[in-house]
Amino acid sequence: MRALVHHEFGDPAVVLTVEEQPLPQPGPGQVRVRTLLSAIHNHDLWTVRGTYGFKPDLPALAGTEAVGVVDALGAGVDQLEVGQRVATGGTFGVWAEHFVADAAGLIRVPDGLPDESAAQLVSMPFSAISLLHSLDLHAGDWLIQNAANGAVGRMVAQLGKARGINVVGLVRRAAGVDELRAQGIERVIATDTDDWRATLAEITGGAPINVGVDSVGGTSAGDVLSALATNGTLVVFGAMASPSLQLASGDLIFNQATVKGFWGSVVSREMPAEIKGQLFQELMGRVLDGTLTLPVSATFDLDEIGAAVAASGEAGRIGKVLLRA
Repeated sequence: MRALVHHEFGDPAVVLTVEEQPLPQPGPGQVRVRTLLSAIHNHDLWTVRGTYGFKPDLPALAGTEAVGVVDALGAGVDQLEVGQRVATGGTFGVWAEHFVADAAGLIRVPDGLPDESAAQLVSMPFSAISLLHSLDLHAGDWLIQNAANGAVGRMVAQLGKARGINVVGLVRRAAGVDELRAQGIERVIATDTDDWRATLAEITGGAPINVGVDSVGGTSAGDVLSALATNGTLVVFGAMASPSLQLASGDLIFNQATVKGFWGSVVSREMPAEIKGQLFQELMGRVLDGTLTLPVSATFDLDEIGAAVAASGEAGRIGKVLLRA
């Protein structure tokens, strides 16, 4: 089979190349999947660079999320069938024509769900809905987040709205406001204006904001923290701009704020199977009824990985970049 492989850590557009690899064989409790489409996530690219929490042995395959068709069963697998469409968000090495995965960790894809949606259903959407679940927010509560025009930010806004949660998004440029409003996401503020805090107060009507989500780092994390009510919680989800947080000590001390991290892969691993199943059912229902949209920016073949990486890093990109096996 053909697969993307890297022999050193570095720029994914440079170190990833298509190579011939042995066709993997499923072991007990596993299945082999013929890949249809796979998503490019920031954490995939950080892994190739060697800067993520998981560092594979070299030479290494890449990619973690894909949709495909089961084409071989390992011993003891009776819950899946050959020809069944499945998705995975936690199987390493899916940027290839085939991959092997534990049968118990695969998600059956309903007939009405397009491949383009199924290829990005697990990682980012499940992180977004898991985040909302972990925050224990209720209808009428307020949440503020930065990186509102990022993939997870859009999903949190859409899922929050569907659950009756009031979500306010911060973006760093005015153009981002228009992009989100075109998707029906209205409560968005650009922080490149001096009066953005006044706009925030107008939107909330002075209601307390108890939870903030930071996916940017740096001073943007401090902006989110400063908007929280007393005893509010800042959840650190990502670090798109800076690996460090610039938080005002006064906002922490006088507002008795709490700062905590959220790593979706750990949360998913530790979540009870019953809760995980309920959240996935909600996700698929939201996608099928149009409440949650999963746009695609572009699709590339495996041997176009350089162009795919470049497209994934484009500012203002709307939708996920996918690889076609």
